[in-house]
Amino acid sequence: MPLSAKYLLPLFVPLLILMLPTASFGLAGFTVIEQRILAIFVMASLCWVLEPIPIFATSVLIIVLELLLVSDSGIKWWLPASPSAEFGTLLSHKEIMSTFASPIIMLFLGGFFLAIAATKYRLDMNLARVMLRPFGQNPNRVLLGLMGITAIFSMFMSNTATTAMMLSILTPVLALLGPRDPGRIAFTLAIPVAANLGGIGTPIGTPPNAVALKYLVGDDAISFAAWMSFGVPFVLLMLGFGWLLLIRLFPCEQGRIDLEIKGHFLKTPKALLVYATFILTIGLWLTGDWHGINSYTVGLVPVAIFLIGQVLTKDDLKKVSWDVLWLVSGGIALGMGLEKSGLAASLVQAIPFSQWPPMLIMVGATGICLLMANFMSNTACANLLLPMVAALGTSLDLGSVGGSMGLILSVTFAASLGMALPISTPPNALAHASGNVDTRHMALVGVSCGGIGFLLCLAMIALLNAIGFVQ
Repeated sequence: MPLSAKYLLPLFVPLLILMLPTASFGLAGFTVIEQRILAIFVMASLCWVLEPIPIFATSVLIIVLELLLVSDSGIKWWLPASPSAEFGTLLSHKEIMSTFASPIIMLFLGGFFLAIAATKYRLDMNLARVMLRPFGQNPNRVLLGLMGITAIFSMFMSNTATTAMMLSILTPVLALLGPRDPGRIAFTLAIPVAANLGGIGTPIGTPPNAVALKYLVGDDAISFAAWMSFGVPFVLLMLGFGWLLLIRLFPCEQGRIDLEIKGHFLKTPKALLVYATFILTIGLWLTGDWHGINSYTVGLVPVAIFLIGQVLTKDDLKKVSWDVLWLVSGGIALGMGLEKSGLAASLVQAIPFSQWPPMLIMVGATGICLLMANFMSNTACANLLLPMVAALGTSLDLGSVGGSMGLILSVTFAASLGMALPISTPPNALAHASGNVDTRHMALVGVSCGGIGFLLCLAMIALLNAIGFVQ
């Protein structure tokens, strides 16, 4: 693409959208607020793909534009003198600004603190030495081992925290590869891919699963073990595909990885505090149903302990990837704008699902969810679509495609398969922040995994329907 287009497209395409009359979009009740959110959405998408500016700068731009154009604290000349249905409902400026302190941001911060402490006290080196030893010296087997370990952790704890921890363990592995070795891309992408996929395996693995459980009640109720009975095989198949894809696209030039990671676990008071905090934090994440503390609150536990115990100093705080926090904040703000403005609902409701045959409804709903999940929070996507999907399942005869349960499960899985961009999921953002992967690498792997996962979702529902599991 010419360099000029890289800068002009993100500018002029959104401006064109803003200049068109709202009636030209063909959506009933389409408001000015929705039009402005659509322009911001298109601008952000083009900037994240073409990267005319750093992607974290795009996220900050999203928040600023929302504040100026669609909030109750925006430029008064661009706002109506009195409320009107044609203009739409303004977003709260406090809610937009609060994305900088979202619970997800706090969870990120906790993950960063764990990673920094692990590196400072050599916990990452020692974990790598212990956990990777069974996989030998073959790079492909080591890659498979990392993906398997990551997926298992992600089934029972936060995908974000798992990614932060595993990326710190990855450091000594990358140190053995040349600076231009494609294997660096494969190893770095393996962590978010496995983290995103692993969460599908259990009902508590990722927030979209928890959202789905709200609608899987009565005759559609499903147990923890029943979910795992089809979730885990799905994860294993997708992990196998992801592994084959990574070693094919980014083959490791080094034929042997001699992971002779020497050292021993430190036994100083601060090191022991780090070990204990790791165990406590992971334990709290795994037992959330028992003690009732959500994963976001748990994420602040290591922050408090490490600062009070002086495990980390003010110099260590400079190592926090603040650009990643801004990146995620922008994604949250964009998702909130799509939801609060009503644009996402308008786009979904514009499709006449009731006139479609059952299979087309299944394909359409799953495909829409997969597409949207690449551009907004997977949880927000699930929260937006699953109520509509559940309503479709109860109001229409979908017995041939697994009924309401089949439709809900397919859309829920699709929400976790959206991983084409750094903004798609927190694990992707963390991996991108490492500097080892470009957006185009992530998009290639994410789109491929999403496409295969989409087909596998449909095949899984067909199989479950054939054996009478869903109906």
